[in-house]
Amino acid sequence: MVDDLQAKSQENEAIIDKLQVGRNTIIQELRKLIVGQDEVIEQVLIALFTGGHCLLTGVPGLAKTLLIRSLSKILEINFNRIQFTPDLMPADITGIDVIEEDRTTGKRVMQFLPGPLFANIILADEINRTPPKTQAALLEAMQEHRITTGGKTYKLEQPFFVLATQNPIELEGTYPLPEAQLDRFMFNIVMDYLPEDEEVKVVTSTTSNYEPTFTRVVTGADVVEFQKLIRNVPVAEEVARYAVRLVAASRPSDGNSPDFVKNWVSWGAGLRASQHIILGSKARALMLGRYNVSIKDIQALALPVLRHRVLTNFFAESEKIKPDDIIKRLLETVPTPGA
Repeated sequence: MVDDLQAKSQENEAIIDKLQVGRNTIIQELRKLIVGQDEVIEQVLIALFTGGHCLLTGVPGLAKTLLIRSLSKILEINFNRIQFTPDLMPADITGIDVIEEDRTTGKRVMQFLPGPLFANIILADEINRTPPKTQAALLEAMQEHRITTGGKTYKLEQPFFVLATQNPIELEGTYPLPEAQLDRFMFNIVMDYLPEDEEVKVVTSTTSNYEPTFTRVVTGADVVEFQKLIRNVPVAEEVARYAVRLVAASRPSDGNSPDFVKNWVSWGAGLRASQHIILGSKARALMLGRYNVSIKDIQALALPVLRHRVLTNFFAESEKIKPDDIIKRLLETVPTPGA
């Protein structure tokens, strides 16, 4: 029994080392092409290593698509990009049944042709440009890791990671994601403009003949191992309680929520936010070489976990208060353990 435990411990240590080395190498490889955006890259990796999904928001030209394409080249896993458009139908992403003739018997049989969802990393480009019917088909795949078509259910290969992009400024003719589907995304990651020095580097490199080559360092099997291991990272009760109180404070119906939440928020974050902030914090701690979750991990992930789950009301909009402003005030207001 002792020998089995020691062997298991050594095996976990090897996986932890592989995760930390993989994280550092992936970041180094991405820096060959992606300038800045280190925090964005970190959050994308946390979602990937925990089995979550990401919504990436930013104006055109900030390398959202390039980031994911580059990540897929570093990882030894399958990648598909789906350009969402108003005429895209569910079968266009899930796959369809077609009639084919069996050459040996001459009989016609139904054959399923898998759609682009049958990959490990899915880039759902401009997800808010496709109708709700197609968005719902993606929702089942994200939540259940399977798709249903023609009365049959097909499992998707693990790992399965969806990264959807949307443009926050061009909303005419779009189909905003409903709250139920937004809640399925672990993070809403915002990509912003780069500082001047970093933008100069981007302009210089992208207007030259520079074409980086990437070293593949992590396989799909490695990612699945990381996902299982991260769930074993311990969380102290006081840290978990802080995360729950932080999320609960975003709900105007909660008796302990601050007055500014009751004034500006129409709907706060639900239970899934608490789960995601703890799970993401476990991954962040392990990736940074720690074996337990800290308050700083919770605070570092509060914005990407909560910003798409806190719905502001008319009063907040009239005062130009954004969800990020409310979350930052919550981080200042909700007492930390021992405070």
